[in-house]
Amino acid sequence: MPSLLLKRLKSRRVSLIPEANGSVDFNHITTDGTNRCWYKQLMIDFWQGLLAALERIAMLPSLLHAVLPSLSSRKRGRDALRTYDRTMDDLLREIQCLLEAPLQSTKLLTMSASLQAQFAPKLQSSDICMLPSYNDKLPSGLEKGTYLALDVGGSTFRIALVELNGRQPGAKNMRIVTMKSYRIDEKVRQRSGNEFFEWMADKIQQALADPQLQNSTSTLSFPMGLAWSFPVEQTSIRSANLLDMGKGFRATEGLLGQDLSELIMVPCRKRNLPVHMDSIINDSSATLLSRAYEDPSTRFAVILGTGFNISVHLPVSSLATTKYKGYPKKWLDEATHVLVNTECSMFGKEIFPTTRWDDQLNDAHVRPDFQPFEHMISGRYIGEIVRLIIVEAVCTAGLFSGEIPAQLAEPYTLDTGTLAAMEMDNSKHLTNATALFQSKHPLSKPPMYNDIQFVRQVSQLVSHRAAAFLATGIHALWALRTETEGLTPTSAGQMSIGCNGSVIEKYPFFRELCQSHLDELAAASGAGPNAISLEIAVESAIFGAAVAVSCLEGQ
Repeated sequence: MPSLLLKRLKSRRVSLIPEANGSVDFNHITTDGTNRCWYKQLMIDFWQGLLAALERIAMLPSLLHAVLPSLSSRKRGRDALRTYDRTMDDLLREIQCLLEAPLQSTKLLTMSASLQAQFAPKLQSSDICMLPSYNDKLPSGLEKGTYLALDVGGSTFRIALVELNGRQPGAKNMRIVTMKSYRIDEKVRQRSGNEFFEWMADKIQQALADPQLQNSTSTLSFPMGLAWSFPVEQTSIRSANLLDMGKGFRATEGLLGQDLSELIMVPCRKRNLPVHMDSIINDSSATLLSRAYEDPSTRFAVILGTGFNISVHLPVSSLATTKYKGYPKKWLDEATHVLVNTECSMFGKEIFPTTRWDDQLNDAHVRPDFQPFEHMISGRYIGEIVRLIIVEAVCTAGLFSGEIPAQLAEPYTLDTGTLAAMEMDNSKHLTNATALFQSKHPLSKPPMYNDIQFVRQVSQLVSHRAAAFLATGIHALWALRTETEGLTPTSAGQMSIGCNGSVIEKYPFFRELCQSHLDELAAASGAGPNAISLEIAVESAIFGAAVAVSCLEGQ
C-alpha cells in the first residue's frame, strides 16, 4: 500500500535557532547551511565580542541593550545553537522506513502464515491462551426478553436493564431501558474480600429501587448476566473461579478460587434482592455475542483499547480434547462450536519486525516478551512508542530545540488519547494540537509548527503500523477458522467482526486503515470482495451480558 501518512519534504530542513521573536532569517542561508555574506558574520562577531567585554565591566549595560537589542538577541541565539547528530528530516525518513517497510501485503501475508504456525500448538496445549469457554451457541437474533446486565471494569460498575426485541419491524433489536453507573475509585478498589462484593450488592439494590426500572417490567426475579473484565477460571456458563484481578483490587484477598457467582449472590440473597445469576462472560465474548445478535455473520470480536484481545467462534474439534477437561458430558455431546478466548496479545514474538523503540519498551517492561502483539498495537503502548521516539528526536535531532517536554522523560507519560486528538487537528497552523500538547507537556516556550507536525507524523506512522499488524492477526485467525470449518477462502463467504475499545473505535482512521489492509490480505488469499468486515459493537459489554443469558433460555 502506498504511504497514506507522510508527504516527503521537497528540500532538506535547515536547523536554525529562532530569533527572540520566534522568526528565522533565511535571507543569507543556503540549503546546505552556508552563509553567502561572510563579511557580515565578521562584523557581527566583532560587535558581539565588544558587547560581551562591556557587559563584563558593567559599563552602561542597560543603554547598550537598548541600543543594540538585536546583537544581544543574536548572542543568545548563537549560545543556544547545538550540534545534532542528524536533521529532523533525516530522522523522520528513517522512522518512516522502519515503520512502513513491513506493511507490504506480501510481508504481512508471511507474518500471517507465521502466526498460524504459532497458533497450532496452543490449540493443542496451553492454559493461558486459546481457551474454550462454555458458550457454544450464537444468538439467532430472535431472542426476546428483559435482563439485568452487569458490567464490572477497572474503573466503573454499570447495571442496566436491557430489552431484547428480536427482529420486530420498527423496533430496535436491543435497547437499554435504564442504566446506572458507579465509579470504582481507589477507595472501592481497596475493599478487601467480601467487602467488595457487599458493595456490588448495595449498588444492585440501588439500581433495582429506581422507579424507572420498577415501572418498566413486571418480572418477579431478574435473570442477570455478568461481563467480568478480569481473569477467571470458567467452570460453567453460570460460574467461574475467582483469580487475581490486578489493577490494585483487593477483592480477591482470602477468596481466590471461590465461585464468583456465589460471591455476588450471597450478599444479594442477604438483601432479598429479586435476582439470579445466569451467565458470566468475558468482555471479548460479550462483544461477539452482542454483534452476532444484530448480524448473524459475526464470528469474531476484537477488543482494542488500553489492552487487546480477540474472541473467535470455532468448531469444537479445532481444539484438543484435553482443553475440555471437566466439561459436562452433555455439553461435549451436543456442542459443535465454541467461543474461544485467544488471548491473542501473547502471540507475535519473532514474527512482527521490531524497531529499537519497540526493543526499548520491551526491555523496560515488568513482563518482557509476555504480550508482544499487544506491545505493538494497543492504546497503552502506542503512546509509549511515540514517547521513546520523541525523546530520541529531542536528544539527537533538536526536536523542541533540544528540550524534553515536561514529564516525557518518564515512561508511559504520553497518553495515546492526546496523540489521537493531535492527529484530528487539520487546521493550517495546528493551533489546537499545539495548545493541547503545551497544556499536557509544557515547554519553556510554545513548540514550533514543525515540532508538532513531527509528533503528528510519527503518531500516524506508529498507529498505521498498529492497524496493519492488527489486520495481519485477524487474517491469521480467519485463515484458521476457514480451514477448521472445511472451507476455502472462496467459499467462506462474508464474515463480520464486532469491534470494541477506544483505539479501534475512536483513533483517527485506525479502523479504516485496518479494514484496507484486511481487504488486501483477504483478496490475496483468494477471497471475494468484502469477505471480512469490521463493525463497531456499541455498548457491547452490557448488551453481550444480556444476550449471553438469552442464549441459555430453553436449555
